[in-house]
Amino acid sequence: MKGALHLRGMGQKTTRRKEFIMRVKKLLGSNGRDVDTVSPDETVYDALAMMAKKEIGALVVVKKGKMVGIFSERDYARKVILKGKSSKNTRVREIMTSDVIHVGLNHKVGKCLSLMAKKRIRHLPVLDKDRLVGLLTIEEIKAKT
Repeated sequence: MKGALHLRGMGQKTTRRKEFIMRVKKLLGSNGRDVDTVSPDETVYDALAMMAKKEIGALVVVKKGKMVGIFSERDYARKVILKGKSSKNTRVREIMTSDVIHVGLNHKVGKCLSLMAKKRIRHLPVLDKDRLVGLLTIEEIKAKT
């Protein structure tokens, strides 16, 4: 409900509306945070092993310090398994999503959620200029708002 009061945390009153107008910078913290990344030259198998170890569903693909793509479980399922490729013989660059939807630190959290729903994505990289400073997930946003 718009404008309805909710009790959150230490007994502070907040509104759902205020939580959704919060900026990404506040959600991530002032310095952003580390993001798990992979090189486009790694094998899909090695990328999957890293994702399994860290219990995550996606890795940002970085080359020479710049984001060049994103690799997710969805990429693996649709572009390796269903096409009969081998994860040990396929490079991340061959199946990663290159046209990455991303946001900046000043985007509103509510707008990020809308964008993720509209584009049907679960992972949203955050850039400050060209520097990767975070990766938002739907679960994380919902847990913090």
